[in-house]
Amino acid sequence: MHTQSIPAGGKWGFLVMLAIAGCTATQPQDQSPQAQAPMEQNQAQAEENVLLKEWTGPYGGVPAFDKMDLAYLKPAMEKGMALHLAEIEAIAQNPNPPTFENTIVAFEEAGEPLGRAFTYYSIWSSNVSSPEFRKVQAELAPKISEYRSKITQNEALYQRIKAVYEASQKNPLPADQQRVAELIYEDFEMDGAGLDAQAKERYAAINKELSSLYTKFSNNVLADEEGYVVYLTKEQLSGLPESFVKAAAKAATDRGEEGKYAVTNTRSSMDQFLTYSDERALREKVWNNYYSRGDNADANDNNKVIARILELRNERVKLLGFDNYAEWRLQDRMAQTPERAMELMNAVWPAALARVKEEVKDMQAIADASGEKINIAPWDYRYYAEKVRQQKYDLDSDEVKQYLQLDKLTQALFFTAGELFNYQFEPVTAGTVPVFHEDVKVWEVTDKTSGELVGLWYLDPFARQGKRSGAWASPYRSHTTYKGKKTVLASNNSNFIKPAPGEPVLVSWDDATTFFHEFGHALHFLSSNVKYPTLNSGVRDYTEFHSQLLERWLSTDRVINQFLVHHETGKPIPAELVAKIKKASTFNQGFSTTEYLASALMDMKFHTADPANMDVDKFERETLAALNMPKEIVMRHRSPHFGHVFSGEGYATGYYGYMWADVLTSDAAEAFEEAPGGFYDKEVAARLREYLFAPRNSMDPAEAYRKFRGRDAKIDALMRDRGFPVPDQKTNQ
Repeated sequence: MHTQSIPAGGKWGFLVMLAIAGCTATQPQDQSPQAQAPMEQNQAQAEENVLLKEWTGPYGGVPAFDKMDLAYLKPAMEKGMALHLAEIEAIAQNPNPPTFENTIVAFEEAGEPLGRAFTYYSIWSSNVSSPEFRKVQAELAPKISEYRSKITQNEALYQRIKAVYEASQKNPLPADQQRVAELIYEDFEMDGAGLDAQAKERYAAINKELSSLYTKFSNNVLADEEGYVVYLTKEQLSGLPESFVKAAAKAATDRGEEGKYAVTNTRSSMDQFLTYSDERALREKVWNNYYSRGDNADANDNNKVIARILELRNERVKLLGFDNYAEWRLQDRMAQTPERAMELMNAVWPAALARVKEEVKDMQAIADASGEKINIAPWDYRYYAEKVRQQKYDLDSDEVKQYLQLDKLTQALFFTAGELFNYQFEPVTAGTVPVFHEDVKVWEVTDKTSGELVGLWYLDPFARQGKRSGAWASPYRSHTTYKGKKTVLASNNSNFIKPAPGEPVLVSWDDATTFFHEFGHALHFLSSNVKYPTLNSGVRDYTEFHSQLLERWLSTDRVINQFLVHHETGKPIPAELVAKIKKASTFNQGFSTTEYLASALMDMKFHTADPANMDVDKFERETLAALNMPKEIVMRHRSPHFGHVFSGEGYATGYYGYMWADVLTSDAAEAFEEAPGGFYDKEVAARLREYLFAPRNSMDPAEAYRKFRGRDAKIDALMRDRGFPVPDQKTNQ
């Protein structure tokens, strides 16, 4: 399952990301000590505000997560923005002619206190949110947008950056300096720095309104996630695995419903229930709750919010001379144009639809044979797919889970990192490094050969109120060398269901794959070898490639044989069960590919259509009908809760990027498969580190891939991986 990750970037890229995103809100956490802090705070406290202070302690300084107090947040953000703007103005008004050092490097250095405050902000937003935080967030969102506009629309600053850029086109700088000068200049151009005064004013006003709409969209979805819980009685547990039942009992108890079993309105809970529950009416209810988030014709309905977002995005890019939002957004991505992104998706879509027909036929046959007088509906798909899996491959997903323990999988991550990157992970003694929640654990990462410190890895594994759903990776501090080497601080965040005391954490194969996926992002942060912060920024349809590639090591023999052991007996997973898993690797690809591609196609259709007077619900229905969307499947993310696209701009017209990255992933995996040492081949692993992970955005992604593979990626490997027919004529991506 694809998951959303916070993109890694330089300092500037990180601030831009949060500003554009409207600093997405998350679920409340009423019990956190931060949530109990009084909101009234004298502005004078910002002078000594802990959230702005330089990080102290070991490892080059670490965030003071144990000192987080919500009362400090708003003053810290406001003071940090003021300090940064003052630094920006000093650069802009420098009387000396613009140079790389006094303009680009100075720009890279500016805003460090605010960067620290944003790190804490992101923790509140994603990991330990509360109703009190969301009030602060709503107040800050438009202020952050205004602050960002004051930077991108600073004419004197823009002219200095432009002068350095234009001079570099005549007399090129060293490669890393050339790249950072180009990236910063292009960012300013894309954000309207070259517009006239009237257009700039409107551009800033649009961004300000969008920042509030993104926050509203997110809060509406969260309200529906929190507000809909299905409680079961003991008589309604038929078919559900014991591990799910225990977790559901705990979830109900935590909500004051002792003796009942709670199916929460999150993907991890919904997915398991729809896969195993024998209660069809309850499956339908849980399905409807989940897929109608943000679409209930009430105060939390997002359809009009989406319509306004699309109108504003379209108006904004028209100011820059683009025909539509997608054309503007994709100009600095690997795809470059909406047409190229659509070409890839349209190449895969027919094969996915054909596979869905086969899958539905198999499921319907089982339903008919069991005497069920039904036609397969969306809430039946996972349930009967699991029965087909057992019938065709004799593979029981719950049996596989008994060998997938979270602690062992964590060790598998470390083993993989050791083999590919020569990293060693050692747990940091509790209390040495501050954490924001007792569940968070920290490891020290070193080079196995030299013993040199690489960074720290934080893991926040469990779901809880106040933590956004899904799985993601975040850099608290990225690697740079222009002011001395910075120790990387990387994190992974998951939403595994916390077990009852003394019980193991058992996860599904999909969740284990996601765990490897997100760790791939963390390795990308840790292995960075760039000089300037901006070179840590990511290209959306490229950065997912690195994490998707790391998923492949979960199913390698060396990981399976060492780390997939039964939680009770300690015995390795049987070879025959492994064979079944591998044989079933292309099973249900019709479902997974179609639900994903439907969302990606809808994203692109929304942003290439005329948004004037758009009825969002009608547009979604008519577009899917034109695509011949199977009635048995729904989009992975229906529009009213499509947070990737409408809670910010990170994935807007970029959701196709997972498929684009999948082409690279499949092609790169075959490079390992063809090597003498397979997935642990030292030579291919060295190229992986040198060309794909270490450079980050210091070179063009297409060039980096060619250096690794010796050629461009082809779609053929992707089609083979999914069990789809390979096109007759080999197509370069």
